[in-house]
Amino acid sequence: MKGEIKLVTGNNYKFMEFRDLAKDKISLIKVDAPKIEIQADSLEEIVRYSAVTFFSLFKSPLIVEDSGLFVEALKGFPGPYTNYVKRTLDCEGILKLMEGESNRRAFFKSVIAYIDQERLALFKGEIFGKIAENVRGNKGFGFDPIFVPDGYGITFGEMELSEKNVISHRGRAFSNFLKYYESIQN
Repeated sequence: MKGEIKLVTGNNYKFMEFRDLAKDKISLIKVDAPKIEIQADSLEEIVRYSAVTFFSLFKSPLIVEDSGLFVEALKGFPGPYTNYVKRTLDCEGILKLMEGESNRRAFFKSVIAYIDQERLALFKGEIFGKIAENVRGNKGFGFDPIFVPDGYGITFGEMELSEKNVISHRGRAFSNFLKYYESIQN
């Protein structure tokens, strides 16, 4: 099944996660390009647009991924605006918004778009959990230090990459993609 696919991301840690997930199944080539990200209310719309745009430039199979943190008490915020909120408010800002809130339920969602000459397909993955009371851990990136997945007592920021990849939203979406990719190779 070993194929070569471009992964468009400017995020080195995200590339490390994908490379760990891909292992010996596919060869990922990092394309360090600023993601062309439209402002939209859905991750699906964002990655679809980005994939089509980058495919028109590179003319080879590629994947684009976007993810978001959806906090129930904040009516799904930051959702598709997670990257912007991380850069502006950071983890401490989300914790400030959550002060005094007993409902700390949240989930991460990842959407991967795969595109080649013949097809465009989307793959989703979600992981449910809660927002921690404080920042914990220095591993991962984004809001990992404040997200505690269901069934765990530690945040993504406290997990080793291999442990996080087994259960994460990105790991689940990539697993769905790999099943599909294997099916179209035969």
